Amino acid sequence: MNRILVLTGGGDCPGLNAVIRAIVKRASQEKDYEIVGSIESFNGVLKDPAEVIILDEQSVAGILVKGGTIIGTTNKGGPFAYPVRNNDGTWGTLDRSDEMIRRLQYMGITGVINIGGDGSLRISKALADKGLNIINVPKTIDNDLSSTDYTFGFQTAVQIATEAVDKLVTTAASHNRIFILEVMGRDAGWIALNSAIAGGADVCVIPEIPYDIENIKQKIETRYSKGRGFCIIVVAEGAKNKDGKRIGAVSNEVGYENFMLGGIGWSLKQELITAGVEHDIRVTLLGHLQRGGTPIAYDRVLACEFGVAAFELALVGKWGNMVAYRHPDVIAVPFEEALREPHLVSPDSRLVRTAKGLGIEFGD
Repeated sequence: MNRILVLTGGGDCPGLNAVIRAIVKRASQEKDYEIVGSIESFNGVLKDPAEVIILDEQSVAGILVKGGTIIGTTNKGGPFAYPVRNNDGTWGTLDRSDEMIRRLQYMGITGVINIGGDGSLRISKALADKGLNIINVPKTIDNDLSSTDYTFGFQTAVQIATEAVDKLVTTAASHNRIFILEVMGRDAGWIALNSAIAGGADVCVIPEIPYDIENIKQKIETRYSKGRGFCIIVVAEGAKNKDGKRIGAVSNEVGYENFMLGGIGWSLKQELITAGVEHDIRVTLLGHLQRGGTPIAYDRVLACEFGVAAFELALVGKWGNMVAYRHPDVIAVPFEEALREPHLVSPDSRLVRTAKGLGIEFGD
């Protein structure tokens, strides 16, 4: 009996359950395969007692349309930096990767399918280097993995952000206000750029194009006549001005070492006020709403394709690969290639040129 362990790591994302379901349904067509789910990523294997569940067709029934993940997820710790409390009460981390591999062997796990973003992919690569049979499924609303045209969850996040722009337009017009909508994306501006175009925003501020506040101010003034008008600004959380400063803070959470982006919307408001903009400015932080809820049809389809493809890679023993969408195919990409560089918005890309052709200001 071949036992495949499935886990979801990093931030949650619309479509995770669709991937899990697809893996289970494809595996059910084979005689000698069993799918096991680890609760909260690799933590389920490392806990005492281990928290793992059998995933069969009954357990995945009806989850295609559900947001979140039925096996839980975490963006803290991991097998290489597992949080432990020291004798003095402080917290530290411990490399438990070798121990985890031994536990998987004891459990009869013949391979692992890790569903996650950049951080999860790096963990997969490090475990593969230790000899673990592992495959990765790319998951991130940020769409910042370079070896795949799209990651599932991204289109749903864009849809949510676009609906927010649509709603802000009506209240901005009613009150002659400037509205700044801050969206996720970390160092990639894909969510901001796509929702700005789809929602008809006036200004789009993304990490890949540092902004000059004076250029944004000038664009705002073209939206007003005799004090009346409105302006919609979509800003990605990782955006920065010409000085290159990102807005955020270092996390003090145990096992979470990322720089926590956030607050660029409020910072941009203050810059505009300092620059002399006198119109009423309001800020909306969309936050984790972009991660929740039912995945749209596109993401469900892509997630299903990824899930089936991941199991079929395991079926033929093509470990050490990430499944990826390269239109019109779903292919296997070695971990090394998948990690080579992030997928960022090119300032010279067709999509940026389209936005500028529509009159959207980037502040450059």
